[in-house]
Amino acid sequence: MKHLISQKNSLVLSRLTNLDAQSIEPVPVVRPSMPPLEDVLPYLRDIWASGDLTNNGIFVRRLQEELQGYFDVPYVSLVANCTLGTLLALRALGITGDVITSPYTFVATTNAIVLAGATPIFADIDPETLNLSPTAVAEQITERTQAILAVHCYGIPCDVEALQAIADRRGIPLIFDAAHCFGVKVGGRSVLAYGDCSIVSFHATKVFNTLEGGAIVSSNPQLVEAIGQLANNGIIDNENVNSIGLNAKMSELHAAVGLAQLPYVSDELAKRRTIVEAYLSALSSVQGLRFIQPSSDVVHNSYMFPIIVEPDYPITRDKLCEILRQKGISARKYFYPSVADLPPYAGAPSTGPGTLAVARRAADSVLCLPVFPGLDLAVQNRIIEIVRNPLS
Repeated sequence: MKHLISQKNSLVLSRLTNLDAQSIEPVPVVRPSMPPLEDVLPYLRDIWASGDLTNNGIFVRRLQEELQGYFDVPYVSLVANCTLGTLLALRALGITGDVITSPYTFVATTNAIVLAGATPIFADIDPETLNLSPTAVAEQITERTQAILAVHCYGIPCDVEALQAIADRRGIPLIFDAAHCFGVKVGGRSVLAYGDCSIVSFHATKVFNTLEGGAIVSSNPQLVEAIGQLANNGIIDNENVNSIGLNAKMSELHAAVGLAQLPYVSDELAKRRTIVEAYLSALSSVQGLRFIQPSSDVVHNSYMFPIIVEPDYPITRDKLCEILRQKGISARKYFYPSVADLPPYAGAPSTGPGTLAVARRAADSVLCLPVFPGLDLAVQNRIIEIVRNPLS
């Protein structure tokens, strides 16, 4: 009888424990920022009244102009998403050969290269910034190399000057996947102004979003015009098509959300900075953790907070991720595995044994903790306590 009572008590305790865990609202690693609905409604009324839903409408043109001023760049071309923007940039530049790129990125970067008809060649990354190593890039240059596609990982700028010098010596375009880089500056200048062009994402998870969308930034008007035509199926006018394009236009609805969102960006960035500063202050003394932080000449957007879990931390990165998950907190192994180890790309000459050691180590050790403007301080403190004392 005592045994049955003990079993019953254990079952009740287990159910109560599970109920308590389920009652805690899960904490996402990111949460989309949205403007007040009342700010969006006037735009929707105008769209409904005009019947203009797409094809470079008034709100798309207005958002382009406002972003040109925000970034202090001459040309911004809005597109349906960052992946299509990267593909269009490669197509407009006529890239069909080898493209040196990073294996430590979201797979969309590499997919765009292949979809454009080119071949990705992976070069290793810098252990401090997790961006393409200029030295590794130089080692991969061959007569087949037609472009460099670098990634500003987590919004941390690449070594833009060193990469530009390599591109100039070779006489090839330098393209930046700047998906994470809204509001980022280096040396007082928008990071989007570097290279032949930069592509930024306005996906729902980014610091500025249009629900879904992106933009191509360039100082080359001919390139911007070519990209604009390709984004509209290669159409010049009602009777002429001069290239094989696709439909990559941003709609008026998405642009309207962006226009409503833009006035709130500065406040959103300030809230993100506060969250990141709190993490750094609380975790910087923890043995076995390392942080990826921008240099002093960079204005960063605090897009993510990646920690590098090193061997002298009490547990592995994967175990820490699992402990956080069990306690209702989402953390992301971002980017794991490296693109070079995904089935579509594994086995390529640049992915063989002994290559890309830094990128593979980063993929196995980086964990991104939750960062979004609505993150409650008490919740952040709970995350910090778990990371500081993962075995307690």
